[in-house]
Amino acid sequence: MESFLISKSGLKPLPRIYIRPITGLVPRNYFSKPRFLHTSKCFSDLKVTTPLKVASVEEDEEINERMHGINKIGEQEEETIFDPAAPPPFNLADVRATIPQHCWVKDPWKSMSYVVRDVALVLSLAAAVVYVNNWLVWPLYWVAQGTMFWALFVLGHDCGHGSFSNNPKLNSLVGHLLHSFILVPYHGWRISHRIHHQNQGHVENDESWHPLTEKTYMSLDNNELTWRFKFPFPLLVYPFYLWGRSPGKTGSHFDPNSELFVPSERKDVITSSLCWTAMAAILVGLGFTMGPMLLLKLYGVPYWIFVIWLDFVTYMHHHGHQDKLPWYRGKEWSYIRGGLTTLDRDYGWMNNIHHDIGTHVIHHLFPQIPHYHLIEATKAAKPVLGKYYREPERSGPIPFYLIGVFIRSLKEDHYVSDTGDVVYYKTDPNIFKSA
Repeated sequence: MESFLISKSGLKPLPRIYIRPITGLVPRNYFSKPRFLHTSKCFSDLKVTTPLKVASVEEDEEINERMHGINKIGEQEEETIFDPAAPPPFNLADVRATIPQHCWVKDPWKSMSYVVRDVALVLSLAAAVVYVNNWLVWPLYWVAQGTMFWALFVLGHDCGHGSFSNNPKLNSLVGHLLHSFILVPYHGWRISHRIHHQNQGHVENDESWHPLTEKTYMSLDNNELTWRFKFPFPLLVYPFYLWGRSPGKTGSHFDPNSELFVPSERKDVITSSLCWTAMAAILVGLGFTMGPMLLLKLYGVPYWIFVIWLDFVTYMHHHGHQDKLPWYRGKEWSYIRGGLTTLDRDYGWMNNIHHDIGTHVIHHLFPQIPHYHLIEATKAAKPVLGKYYREPERSGPIPFYLIGVFIRSLKEDHYVSDTGDVVYYKTDPNIFKSA
């Protein structure tokens, strides 16, 4: 009867809507996280004598299109929203499995060839500048030689990780020669750097460029704030860090009784401190022999260029990303989550000179990989790392753009909360107004 009256009035009946059970993955805008729907038990217990009407082909396509549209929105939201603090959907073994076996092979002859190359360049630069002895050439020498001192440091750093060779005695010998030459206590720094790798991303336990808690930050006077946050002073702190560590921590890389070391490491620390002292004595002797001014020009200024490189590169590996990256405490921290907060950086021509140390994420996860395999290992691991790997901005021949990133980070990354297991850097807008 209703159909007869409606047809007589010229109106078309509304199409019937058949509710179909939804299965499969529901988009994120339905729930806080994806889950699978199943038929409710109350429906499965019903005794149905009349079967449900099957939707027509047209209705089925219409519903599919609507659901596809919803799912598409969910996919777009998932693409734009990424939480870097979320535990990754892979583990360290998954990443390791992607890296070709030959990338783990340490070739001592190849490693030594880099040492020979760098030492030859250091000696050639010194000989050339003394021969020319022109004030137009000296600034070029300072930059070039300071950069080569930094390259020597990176090779000694590889010795400390054991990625130079499988021979601990060879690693120790080369590491002491390279690091002592640039006034770095090899074992003292090797041990503290190992602590950094083992605790990367942990607020309290990390060792290198770790964040200050709000309480520690508020206790610093203006001089300490200047050295930590005002350009260019943070680029000159490395020698002072060796003697006194970071704010909030005590101990020295030269003191065998420092809290940095366990009793079994004291002999190593004493050995490295003696080597450092011997190099310092040689420099004093050279100062009397050739005169303090020539020593300053040949060694002193390049040494401080090396310090600038070291502070700059190590800082940029852990700061300055356009998105805030997390730091962890307690049960939220893990080795892989901490390592994934490190950053790769492109240094242009410098990549080869300083032995691809800018390829840093894989190095942090697997410091045993030699530097000459880091690029290949990174390419292999990127499909598994996904968005947890942050592709570095490509540099020109000289990475001038990173100076702006460095300065911005100094202005924004001041401290983290005293509480919370996942924290991000906060900014003090009045940091220097009272200075």
